[in-house]
Amino acid sequence: MRIDIITIFPEMFQGPFSESIIKRAQQKGLAHIHLHQLRDYTTDKHRKTDDYAFSGGAGMVMMIEPIARCVDKLTAERKYDEIIYMSPDGDLLDQKVANQYSLKGNLMILCGHYKGIDERVRERLITKEISIGSYVLSGGELAAAVFVDSVVRLIPGVLGDETSALSDSFQNNLVSPPVYTRPRAFRGWKVPDILLSGNEKLIEEWKYEQSLKRTAERKPGLLRNEDD
Repeated sequence: MRIDIITIFPEMFQGPFSESIIKRAQQKGLAHIHLHQLRDYTTDKHRKTDDYAFSGGAGMVMMIEPIARCVDKLTAERKYDEIIYMSPDGDLLDQKVANQYSLKGNLMILCGHYKGIDERVRERLITKEISIGSYVLSGGELAAAVFVDSVVRLIPGVLGDETSALSDSFQNNLVSPPVYTRPRAFRGWKVPDILLSGNEKLIEEWKYEQSLKRTAERKPGLLRNEDD
């Protein structure tokens, strides 16, 4: 998978993309992440990428020209499955969405800032808008990093255990059951006996019951969606 990210702050991705699973995915050649400095595509001598809104009011708006130049350059080089704008009013990122995008080949992501981007970009260039929640961040970089992490980890071969992602929360519309490791007892707090029984059938039944219980307590909307 190739992911191209358009941003005015490429340095913000150094930490998230240079450690852990995303780093390994790149080292294995399973994910290729390219950062594009939007300021390189402006003709303004001060490398500005924003201007005042025609309607007035507080806040600056990211201009269409540098964005269009960058998008045009990238789309001339390859075909993209989606050109994504990270926006709080986009479609909410969930596990189903992450699963869908993990099957794509080429993705482009635009990170907004200030009061947003010129609406013509959204109307003419963007093919999908994605949100990580109903709140506003300083810019789209953190949201883009979350989206990329949620997608890349699902690419076959990225995780050491191929079945690990399949047991994640939300994969089967349930949250994950509780998990335990050594020691068996700590300060009198014990691991449930069923997990030490070796009876795989009973263990799986217990895990499923625990997932149902936790989902009902913490994410009841998932169970309602399953019934719809």
